[in-house]
Amino acid sequence: MEFEARCERSGHLTFGRSILKDSPEKTDALLESGKEHYLPNYAPAPMVLDHGKGARLWDTQGKEYVDLGAGISVTALGHGDEELVGILAEQGARLWHVSNLYFSEPAIRLAEELCAATFAERVFFCNSGAEANEAAGFHGRTLATVTATAQPKYHQGFEPLPGGFRYADYNDMDALEAEIGDRTCAVLVEPIQGEGGVVPAAPGFLAQIARCCRRHQALLIFDEVQSGLGRSGRFFAHQWEEGVVPDVVTIAKSMAGGLPMGAMLVGPEAADTLQPGSHGSTFGGNPVAAAVARAVLRRVRSKELIANVERQGERLRARLLALHNESGMIEEVRGKGLMLGAVLRKEWAGRAGELVDHCRRHGVLVLQAGPDVLRFLPPLNILDEELDEGMDRVAAALAEAAAEAAADTPADSAAVR
Repeated sequence: MEFEARCERSGHLTFGRSILKDSPEKTDALLESGKEHYLPNYAPAPMVLDHGKGARLWDTQGKEYVDLGAGISVTALGHGDEELVGILAEQGARLWHVSNLYFSEPAIRLAEELCAATFAERVFFCNSGAEANEAAGFHGRTLATVTATAQPKYHQGFEPLPGGFRYADYNDMDALEAEIGDRTCAVLVEPIQGEGGVVPAAPGFLAQIARCCRRHQALLIFDEVQSGLGRSGRFFAHQWEEGVVPDVVTIAKSMAGGLPMGAMLVGPEAADTLQPGSHGSTFGGNPVAAAVARAVLRRVRSKELIANVERQGERLRARLLALHNESGMIEEVRGKGLMLGAVLRKEWAGRAGELVDHCRRHGVLVLQAGPDVLRFLPPLNILDEELDEGMDRVAAALAEAAAEAAADTPADSAAVR
């Protein structure tokens, strides 16, 4: 009611540009409280977001942002989607939680629909990608999943790590084959690396992995937590490689449009592996999240939405390539659909975080994938005017950063370009 009252007083129930602003003192107090009471494992930007609609967000000071990050690939249908809000309210009034000691219809229906839409015979519901990958045996932010993530920066402080994990360079089939043998139980791979810099699998790479797994009777597991559910322009990113059928796929992030939910989808080779008592998740298959996820699943499978992802992905790629010529900062653009990474030129290497801050100050939210890549993950249903305005703001932000860098360059040195 407080939120509705704020919007009604400001004429902002339709999320126009004018809102009722909090005082700067209140915002500052909130920021200080967050710094004081949050554990410092995150470094949030100095802003307090208040509400959103579509691909736009507003902070407590009334500043508007175009959201080209979608909460790290989570709000795939944007903010304040009327259908999802209505389903959330209806199911919330009916049943919130029962645990997995009992059935509830939303989770049963969602499991049916996921199996009907994919290779899977069975589904395990959980709350996040880390939990989904933990159920698959690997990869995220619990201890086993930290170990499976082949990035030493995530290992530090968690040693000693569980044994049994071996790593191979991405897109290097010779290196992978050297690591796989008859004692290998499974191979886990992202069809498009996310945190690793938005790197797609090279043509033929996933098919080669599949053949190698079959030869050694190892399970093939695809981590589609970030790349799945329409993000790449296919329902699953691995479907860009024709004929590849996994044994297990993990999904999460956008699965319930912004509510915490994940799942492990399992084919016939592993469908009966987890027996009663072997694994669990208290909130997995929560009725509210499952009800919303059913609507998300229906919409991300629609031809109309996939067509929008492909079209807007090409438009976004074109704008990023144009920025290569305008700013001189971008070396290449990689990724698929609306999961794109702009790789910075060597003169700007290590400065992705700085450029993310410039973009935020210009009213557009983008992400980074490591120190050298700007990452773009907008809502899948983003409108032309939202994308155009967002990219205009990115262009202005990069131009400002380039001008500041040039001004700081000594006269006897080459300008950073």
